Amino acid sequence: MARSAKPKKSTSQRHAAEVVRLLVEHYPDADCSLDFTTPLELLVATILSAQCTDERVNIVTKGLFRKYRSAANYANAPLPELEEAIQSTGFFRNKAKNIQNCCRLLVERYEGEVPREIDKLVELPGVGRKTANVVLGTAFGIASGVVVDTHVTRLSQRLGMTVQKDAEKIEKDLMEAIPESAWIAFSHRMIQHGRNICGARKAQCAECPMAPICPKIGLGNS
Repeated sequence: MARSAKPKKSTSQRHAAEVVRLLVEHYPDADCSLDFTTPLELLVATILSAQCTDERVNIVTKGLFRKYRSAANYANAPLPELEEAIQSTGFFRNKAKNIQNCCRLLVERYEGEVPREIDKLVELPGVGRKTANVVLGTAFGIASGVVVDTHVTRLSQRLGMTVQKDAEKIEKDLMEAIPESAWIAFSHRMIQHGRNICGARKAQCAECPMAPICPKIGLGNS
């Protein structure tokens, strides 16, 4: 019996494969820039990272993680105390409520442990798909999806990998174009490239390894 032919890759998949190849070549060791030692610490740090730099979050969590070592610690902490501890990350009142309510549910439903299922994670206060993907991919090595932050959004649009603006629709496009085995590292590498080369205000196209394949969408004549 003749072997069935392998399905041909689409143009978007071939383009995505080249993007992935260049990212691997130039950022082989890219990893999460948030400091953590446990899944709970990463969950808290990721909630704090909304509208805040990872550098600031790492400064705050250095002391925070020494004081609050379990979900129960966060759940039982006086809210004003928790707010004060994270104040410099911005939007601290909302973040403190989310962290506390999230940890209360962890204690009530999961014995204080962070679940490994995306459906359970996104039910927690303050946890959307991005946060869930970060925790599952980085803490557990589970490729549940592609983390879509501001860097991944900007670069995937400039590189012509998506025309979408909504994060979940961007993620869907990327998941269809990129092999599942590359989902976790892809986001780390895109974020590093966004910080190093392809900035929001200025893209250093002359120094960019993506230049030969990048359509520079939205950059005009840059």
